[in-house]
Amino acid sequence: MDDALTERSEISSKLVGRAQGIYAMAAQEGVALLMVMNLAFTEGTYNGSSISVLGRNLVLNDVREMPIVGGSGVFRFARGYALAHTVWFDYNTGDATVEYNVYVSHY
Repeated sequence: MDDALTERSEISSKLVGRAQGIYAMAAQEGVALLMVMNLAFTEGTYNGSSISVLGRNLVLNDVREMPIVGGSGVFRFARGYALAHTVWFDYNTGDATVEYNVYVSHY
């Protein structure tokens, strides 16, 4: 994946970085993904910094929790969690808007 990271869920919202990584099916039953994702920031105070997410994403749940396992730049030694919520999904194209609320501690 290499998706727009914006301030808000609207497509016209300000671009602040990219959500980059991979996801793979991670369950024989149900729909679960293994998420390996970096939230790479390109604007403002966090420009050049990133937050790393690694975890299981149960995509059919309304809210999914995944751990923050590290970061770079301003977010060096980051720890915390991200809550994902699908705002919009198009079954025909597979396109989606996912809101992430990120709670992170860093040095």
